[in-house]
Amino acid sequence: MKAVTGKRMAKLAEEKGWVFARVNGSHHIYTMEGRVERVVIPIHGNKTLKIGLQKSLMKIIPVSEHEL
Repeated sequence: MKAVTGKRMAKLAEEKGWVFARVNGSHHIYTMEGRVERVVIPIHGNKTLKIGLQKSLMKIIPVSEHEL
């Protein structure tokens, strides 16, 4: 699986309809109307996301591997 940065995952979330709600430190929080979940994406410069977090975000947003 290709490793992605928080910035890239945030861009993919916005493309899928998630709306930027607020920032808490380095964590960007996204919401979507009609969904209870919030998506919290850590953006630490150009550091890649850890694999477990990346897989979890991919399920919630949803994003497939070829979209990365």
